[in-house]
Amino acid sequence: MPLDVVDLRSFYHSPLGEVTRRLVGRILRQRFSNCAGLSVVGIGYATPYLGVYKPEALRVLAFMPAEQGVVNWPSSGLSSSALVETHMMPLPDACIDRVLVVHALEGTEHPHELLAEIWRILTPGGRVLIVTPSRSGLWARLDTTPFGHGQPYSRSQLHQLMRETWFSPTHWTEALYAPPFKGRMLLRSTLAIERVGAFLSLPGAGIIIIEAMKQLYRPIMQRRLERAQQRWAPVFRPNVIAPLVRVGDD
Repeated sequence: MPLDVVDLRSFYHSPLGEVTRRLVGRILRQRFSNCAGLSVVGIGYATPYLGVYKPEALRVLAFMPAEQGVVNWPSSGLSSSALVETHMMPLPDACIDRVLVVHALEGTEHPHELLAEIWRILTPGGRVLIVTPSRSGLWARLDTTPFGHGQPYSRSQLHQLMRETWFSPTHWTEALYAPPFKGRMLLRSTLAIERVGAFLSLPGAGIIIIEAMKQLYRPIMQRRLERAQQRWAPVFRPNVIAPLVRVGDD
């Protein structure tokens, strides 16, 4: 189950949450570096990372799962947030260029349906960035942060999930190498730990960030459709031969 939106907001208002926002947001901005004229949607609780795109993007929306709850975003001006069923988003096909998924994949009971819906709303060649807890990281083992709730993933599990939902992974990275503790000394040294961990590709990072592109074809579904058509295609099989009857016989 997803965390309540109040708990998520409280975490990002804390010193540890602010450090998390800076470290993760820097990576997300590097991957989605220029969204001028594009449509961007954040799914889950992505609002701490969406503000940077508002000045340049054509539109920026924040979709929050019904199980989680919703908060008004941004704090001033017209609201761009909405409470949605993540497997039935109120958008037409192929209308979004970039999707950012944060605190959503690990909390859903139906990850394939979530990703299939993202595939539907993305434009051809559209890209998605997914942030999810790492199965091998300390952050997934402690429930003191949002990344300690829900289903963590390994890289191989994410890769398989992407393939099954018609996405092509194009970039992988990890973040949050420092443990999720709130001590002042540790928070001050987090940036240095992060740089060393990323440079040496150390094990035990707290999250995995995967970027993937929408495939234009669905070969798996096509094969299933062909098999279904073959299974139900009418076939003439003369198994029964009617007896001959001579004219005039009673």
